[in-house]
Amino acid sequence: MTQTAEATHPAPTAVPAPPLLSVNNIEVVYDDVILVLRGLSLEVPRGSIVALLGANGAGKSTTLKAISGLLKTEDGEVTRGEIIFDGERINGIDPDKIVRHGIFQVMEGRRIIADMTSLENLRLGAFTRSDGEVNADIDMVFNYFPRLKERTGLAGYLSGGEQQMLAIGRALMARPKMILMDEPSMGLSPLLVKEVFAIIKEINRDLGVTILLVEQNARAALSVASHGYIMEQGKVVLDGSADELRDNEDVKEFYLGGAGDQRKSFKNLKSFKRRKRWL
Repeated sequence: MTQTAEATHPAPTAVPAPPLLSVNNIEVVYDDVILVLRGLSLEVPRGSIVALLGANGAGKSTTLKAISGLLKTEDGEVTRGEIIFDGERINGIDPDKIVRHGIFQVMEGRRIIADMTSLENLRLGAFTRSDGEVNADIDMVFNYFPRLKERTGLAGYLSGGEQQMLAIGRALMARPKMILMDEPSMGLSPLLVKEVFAIIKEINRDLGVTILLVEQNARAALSVASHGYIMEQGKVVLDGSADELRDNEDVKEFYLGGAGDQRKSFKNLKSFKRRKRWL
């Protein structure tokens, strides 16, 4: 009796899904002379929350403006590298077209229209849309931010926390694939910071909206993010999972306040010293 050996075939290797956003070695120059981003690269997987951390002046907000096409308003330009969103190169495209591609930026300082009502601000977020489901999406925003439904007056009279909620709600009205958030905790009480970040996590989980989060409050950002990047002087000096960054001794010292007595000399530390340690 003979046995026929069955041919064995290796199991197919799963091909990882491409990231929704890839920033590849970009440089940004302001006023034709000031180099702010120096070969910055990062990736944001589809459906994730990614935190972008760093000291003031590291280039975090510039990174968001490069992605959303807003550099032109400040005489800035991407002079090298490329930004790929959902398989298409978007650097050089006008901001309104980038919104139509699926990216909406929540600016630092909220930038709501103070002399318009909350409802009018929300409708403004849907300016690129031509479908008839805007009212349904307003109800969806009120479901996440019920306080806004009660505030029928001018948006300028909202509290800081309510204005931040309105800014996020306005972004949702565009039905974005990705939201860029710049310092959502700025000026908020610790209780409101906790509430806003809980809602950010809910939006990501419920709607599948990808979020790139620039934030000074590293602890709050890493509590909702799956991955993080740390910037110094216009480039990424460290990245890893949120857990890895929380456990990193340098991150604890410089961003999470976990250095014990070493914190006494924090004000004397220069960014290049931190960067030297990471590099």
